[in-house]
Amino acid sequence: MTFGIRRLNIYTALRCPDGGARRPYHACKIDIRENNARMTARERVKQLIKAWPKVYPTAHCELDFRNPLELLVATILSAQSTDKRVNTVTPALFKKYRTAKDYADAPQTELEKAIKSTGFYRNKAKSIRGAMRAIVEKHSGKVPDTMDELCALPGVGRKTANVVLGNAFHKNEGIVVDTHVIRLSQRLGLTKHKNPEKIERDLMMLVPREHWTDWSHWLIWHGRRRCYARKPDCSNCEVFRLCPSGKIFVRTGQAKKPDVKTA
Repeated sequence: MTFGIRRLNIYTALRCPDGGARRPYHACKIDIRENNARMTARERVKQLIKAWPKVYPTAHCELDFRNPLELLVATILSAQSTDKRVNTVTPALFKKYRTAKDYADAPQTELEKAIKSTGFYRNKAKSIRGAMRAIVEKHSGKVPDTMDELCALPGVGRKTANVVLGNAFHKNEGIVVDTHVIRLSQRLGLTKHKNPEKIERDLMMLVPREHWTDWSHWLIWHGRRRCYARKPDCSNCEVFRLCPSGKIFVRTGQAKKPDVKTA
């Protein structure tokens, strides 16, 4: 079985990116025949929705949290940082600050010190304190569960609101678009845009609403485990046949975006 100039043995064992035991490709039941650049974006999404749950059956938000308040704080901290780094900071933070009022009343310098290792700690502390004051004053100390109310909080944008709504409230109001989602959406030929809000609109038109939260998890997990920014692992990619960029990378060694139809 060949594609481009390289040959891939579908029975080659690998460690599945979801963290499971080593098993052959065919055990994942993903057809990795020659990728099809002639697919429309809508056709590609339909096939990916079938494939992703088999590749990443346990995909989820990798920020640790127990309630909407904790997820809101963790998501603000995750800006320009990694989930792994945030998860090393939040256990002590969540133990010390348990309510929105606790954060709102915390001195700026004290909160800065507690979150310093996540980077941009001054702005993040300011955002957290501002958001928590608004939650106390306007929402009786409870994190709101609508897009408009969340986006009205200081330091909270649409991306953060989507994370909280989708994972803490299980509401599909939009699609989280981070650096991984941007990169994979372009490589998969699902958008030609670079602006996150325009990319989100494109994805919302292609992906059925019931999959919006899972869709971001799938792309983020694949971006972290296979489709790296500089050197994507195309030879081990479980959805290679559905990626119009993979064939280009295998042939040229360059991670170029495809020229495909996005309708």
